[in-house]
Amino acid sequence: MLIKYLILGVVQGFTEFLPVSSSGHLVILQKYLALDEDGCLVGVMLHLGTLLAVCFFFFNDIRKIIYDFFTRRNTKIVIYIAVVTLITGLCGILGRDFFKGLFASPQKVCLMLIVTGIVLLVTKKFINGKRNLSELNIKDALWLGITQSLAVIPGISRSGITISTLLFRDVNKESAFRFSFLAAIPVILGAFILESSELGRVPGPVIVYLLAGTLLAFLSGLLALKILFRVIQKARFSYFGYYCLAIGLIFLFIL
Repeated sequence: MLIKYLILGVVQGFTEFLPVSSSGHLVILQKYLALDEDGCLVGVMLHLGTLLAVCFFFFNDIRKIIYDFFTRRNTKIVIYIAVVTLITGLCGILGRDFFKGLFASPQKVCLMLIVTGIVLLVTKKFINGKRNLSELNIKDALWLGITQSLAVIPGISRSGITISTLLFRDVNKESAFRFSFLAAIPVILGAFILESSELGRVPGPVIVYLLAGTLLAFLSGLLALKILFRVIQKARFSYFGYYCLAIGLIFLFIL
């Protein structure tokens, strides 16, 4: 049982940040690993590990944003992150039962992986955007909030869909990478808090397994962030689209 959660932790850490949909892989893996626990609960616990990873990786960015906000040097980024969070939170709460039901349908997950793959392939024509982080505007935040809401659907990659959205809006690749993950922090934290009340019903040994998986999600998440940053710098972000298409088609056929 422990090995299963360790595998889930490693997969979560890599797929949460690489644009290949962590929730989609989690649904498929849980089917083959025969885990009985609630898919959303397992996902949220592993998300805690990746939340710690993103906070660690972007620590200097977070510190600068907080300092600039309280010294009133630049309050726009905080406002934009708040807008993205509000839109994503409202959509997530209103559609919670609907989205939760999708975790039980591996076939639909495969279809959404194919959609993610197509979106990523399209980014190849938009990888050389001009605008940087300081040039973001409220429209960027609104669009990001909407598309990040879609990422609640298993098989739709959050990092893939949000980075793609910013690339489509002429944001340069490094700024798209940074803002996508900075805007995700409140959402991942909110999801964990929302589902944490269900931890009380999980047996003690399973909690230990979940924590072990969370630790591996943190470590593998850090590695995945470093890999993704280098891939984006080399303008090879669209390559992940081939992987999503392949995985989606293969498992759609198998399932």
